[in-house]
Amino acid sequence: MHDFYCEEVLSGKTKVDKVCETDHVLAYYHTRPFYPVHIVAIPKKHIPSLTRIDEEDKEILHDLLEVIQQVAREVENEYGACRVITNLGEYQESKHLHWHIVSGDSFA
Repeated sequence: MHDFYCEEVLSGKTKVDKVCETDHVLAYYHTRPFYPVHIVAIPKKHIPSLTRIDEEDKEILHDLLEVIQQVAREVENEYGACRVITNLGEYQESKHLHWHIVSGDSFA
């Protein structure tokens, strides 16, 4: 099981441009953006996905949602619109809960 976020980002192997950081959450600019504005928000603790959150991780989820809300508000205010996206199952390339906060048309 590949966890890019723990193995690369949180370990420091891959340097990122941080947008926001708390005790439980890191938000940063995507290392290979698919949108003109592409920010990723992740919990610092490994949580496999939105559908695999344990009861003891509810506080982390709350903190994560507060960071997503703050970052999304800033993106919306600056660019007029944004999307907040998470993937599950086979759509989830890295098996670590993460949210994309994006604005603009996809480069793909």
